[in-house]
Amino acid sequence: MRIVFMGTPEFAVTILDHIIQAGHDIACVVTTPDKPAGRGQHLKFSDVKHYALEHQLTILQPVDLKAPEFISELHALDAEAFVVVAFRMLPESVYTIPPKGTFNVHASLLPQYRGAAPIQRAIINGETETGVTTFLLDKHTDTGDIIGQKKVEITREDNCGTLHDKLMFAGAELAVETLKKMESNMLTPVKQVNTEPLHPAPKIFKEDMRIHWNDTAENIYNLVRGLSPYPGAYTTLTEKKSGKSVQLKVFQSSISNTKSGQNPGFMRITGHKKWEISTKTSDILVEKIQIEGKKPMNIQDFLAGFHPENYTENLI
Repeated sequence: MRIVFMGTPEFAVTILDHIIQAGHDIACVVTTPDKPAGRGQHLKFSDVKHYALEHQLTILQPVDLKAPEFISELHALDAEAFVVVAFRMLPESVYTIPPKGTFNVHASLLPQYRGAAPIQRAIINGETETGVTTFLLDKHTDTGDIIGQKKVEITREDNCGTLHDKLMFAGAELAVETLKKMESNMLTPVKQVNTEPLHPAPKIFKEDMRIHWNDTAENIYNLVRGLSPYPGAYTTLTEKKSGKSVQLKVFQSSISNTKSGQNPGFMRITGHKKWEISTKTSDILVEKIQIEGKKPMNIQDFLAGFHPENYTENLI
């Protein structure tokens, strides 16, 4: 089929590539406008734009999705279907253009985890299973009729990065299957039904990233996994002399089989090998961390140059 693909990050690139490999004709790629980034404020392209340039695909980067000229350009492409992956909310004047419809690939088993951060939120909440969903767009966020789903296991070792990749490839397979059904006029979409309490997946903000040591070790362990390798769960060290707060990110941890009996946030360092932090339940062992202004390091390398005597014993 002739398709318009809309997306931005790496997750969308893999799905676009699978669609091309399946033999579909990409009439155009729609992605976000270039943005200045870094100290030099050089324009940064989206991952999807990089891919489109490498494969000599037509690119549109509208600022206003309701602009008449953009709508006219989409009509002129004469595409049979639109595929949307990690893009922006489309106006009705856009998603109703193609005769076979517009579908989105979402990284959860809808109706669970509607929103911008379904991968992170599923791990943070301690889920053992998630998946991907293709659904037809409507006026609301992630509420359209479901076309297909694929389940994906979340292991204890998964973090946001590894689960992202699992879902990315599952989403690519599901997108190709959905296009095959769409091409054969075999779609049988079903309404989303809320049979149990829903878990939302709102965007991650800084306060969501803070580790609360008076929580359980299990919840902290899941928070660290859900925010690794990016943006990272964080805590705060306090310098004894100046009282200055120093941010410390935790990218990997494990749950100790011991409980110190100290107040939550109390840290114990054994030589240059082990750093334990008290919680409401068991202690947490930090295994990969990053102090403000430095690169991420495994705990042994970090402790080799760390001076705990310069800081208070309790993390905030």
